[in-house]
Amino acid sequence: MSAVCFAAVLVLVWGYLAAATLAAWRFSRRLSVATGGAGSGHRPVSVLKPLCGAEPGLYENLRSFIDQDHPAVQIVLGVRDPGDDALPIARALIRDRRRRDIALVVNSRVAGSNLKVANLENMLPASRHDWIVLADSDMRVTRDYLSVVTAPLARPETGLVTCLYKGVASGGLWSQLAAMQINFSFLPGAMVGDVIKVGNGCFGATIALRRDVLDRIGGFARLRDELADDHRLGEAVRGLGLEAVLSPYIVDNRVTETSLAQLWRHELRWARTSRMMAPAGFAGSITTHTVMITALAAALFGSGPAAWGAVVASLLLRWASAAAMARWLDLPRGSLWLLPLRDALSFAVFLGSFCGRSIRWRERLLRVEPDGQMRIGGDQAA
Repeated sequence: MSAVCFAAVLVLVWGYLAAATLAAWRFSRRLSVATGGAGSGHRPVSVLKPLCGAEPGLYENLRSFIDQDHPAVQIVLGVRDPGDDALPIARALIRDRRRRDIALVVNSRVAGSNLKVANLENMLPASRHDWIVLADSDMRVTRDYLSVVTAPLARPETGLVTCLYKGVASGGLWSQLAAMQINFSFLPGAMVGDVIKVGNGCFGATIALRRDVLDRIGGFARLRDELADDHRLGEAVRGLGLEAVLSPYIVDNRVTETSLAQLWRHELRWARTSRMMAPAGFAGSITTHTVMITALAAALFGSGPAAWGAVVASLLLRWASAAAMARWLDLPRGSLWLLPLRDALSFAVFLGSFCGRSIRWRERLLRVEPDGQMRIGGDQAA
């Protein structure tokens, strides 16, 4: 019986690893430019960039969205706090790119518990164009980005376009580990979800939509208390009977974690959010922890060299899969030797996500409710 249980575990974890590898290969084969009608990628676009803090590389991140090969681009930068460290960087960009169409909104008004959404609400009146792109401040793109991601919006059945993202470490062990979580856990999982149409991904790396669609779902006001505002936005658009298109463009996420504590809080926040919003799917994601689950199964059900040989095989298969994904998707591969440490940390975050509902987000202690909304306060163990 133990042998049967052990074999069943191997079928599950190796099966997922094979599916993830195949999904990554499939995604890499997609066209590099989204299809659309003639001139569909050249409509005027307003890009909304909510800012909070002067994270490393912020100037370069924002500049990449300004320097686009796109004929009509308005950039709207927004901060809530007049003393925010991002303000001098925003003003430097406006000065350095004075010929570009850049608006700066400084508004401390807050409605709801999600401060990023409050910032977006304050910024929206400054946007002039009917096509709107939202993108987090830690993303960096190439010059063809806007033309690619907005092209599907020309189709009336398209409600929004979103992008996956890959982690690019700013330097140091902790940012490398954080980038690896994105590249070799999040990315393949999201690609598998896209293949089997499960998860309904919508990612803050990029959300492009028409203004009329945003109006039809009730604007940003609908997201005021949502922690996973990007997911809820995609859910609302699909609720209109419109498509959410996953672009073939993969955005660079500039990862800047400088300590284990910072990395832990960041990953625990998203793990607990995922657990609260999709508990069954999150519990099922245990099969994605290939090496750790194989090792636990070997300890519980295995006996002799064959069981531990399966653990070694899982480790080698995991390495081979990650190396293939890195090659196909142009992911950083200099830190692949850290994969066992990264997988052990990911499993610890997975287990930690079941030990409470509180998170820390930009020094605020919040509690995630079962419906995915958040409120101020929580247990101190977060």
